[in-house]
Amino acid sequence: MKDLFKDWRVHVLCLALTVVAELIATQKFTLFGKFGVSLFPMLYALILGILLAIFKAIPKSMMETASPYIGISVMFLTAKVSASIGPNLEAILKAGPALILQEFGNLGTIFFALPVAVFVFKMGRAAVGCSFSISREGSLAIIGDLYGLDSEEGQGVMGGYITGTLLGTLFNGLMASLLCSLGIFHPYSLAMAAGTGSASMMSAALAPVVDAFPEMAEQVEAYAATSQVLSSVDGLYMGLFLAIPITNWLYRIFKGEKKPEKKTAAK
Repeated sequence: MKDLFKDWRVHVLCLALTVVAELIATQKFTLFGKFGVSLFPMLYALILGILLAIFKAIPKSMMETASPYIGISVMFLTAKVSASIGPNLEAILKAGPALILQEFGNLGTIFFALPVAVFVFKMGRAAVGCSFSISREGSLAIIGDLYGLDSEEGQGVMGGYITGTLLGTLFNGLMASLLCSLGIFHPYSLAMAAGTGSASMMSAALAPVVDAFPEMAEQVEAYAATSQVLSSVDGLYMGLFLAIPITNWLYRIFKGEKKPEKKTAAK
């Protein structure tokens, strides 16, 4: 019975942060009279947690206890997003392989971010963790399983995760507004691009698209939700079997390292 309540402090703190963040609610504002930006409760919760850690209000042991709960929370989030696909399934199927092939675009983070991390910021193995993906929940799971979140790779992916949560919504909202104003992309393409595997980033990127094409709001939201789920599901395998090997290969080239030899079992 005692083990059932050993994590009660973590749950109480999470509940308190959630209540405070929800009371603040989503705040929307416009930059330069054109670009819409939305700040979501998850952002507030993260900032509050960072402040508590800075002022030593949260012990490191509590942080370590809370880490495994990320995976559980992601399952509920994925189920919620998936529920919006059914009503527009016919329109989604017409997209054909586009929704699947778009996942190859996620590999672009490797070729853009890794050279900057290695040559500009002189990062070590942390560059692999923060460059192989956009560092969302699925990425945390991959790095945590392969290297452990306490490793250099784990530090890299956690750094990317926190940075993405703090700045990702702002960046995605501005980028989506800019792309909508250019008028060169189909609304479905913009919607699929919004589903990056992050609920907050998707919401920030989707809002300007819906605002620009209100007559297609349901279809746009369905494409975004489908892309979001696919990015979380097949994006996991894409990251594990393609992104990580490619990132490690490029990292070795940039650093002039040889491929490590495989360990053989002792006879």
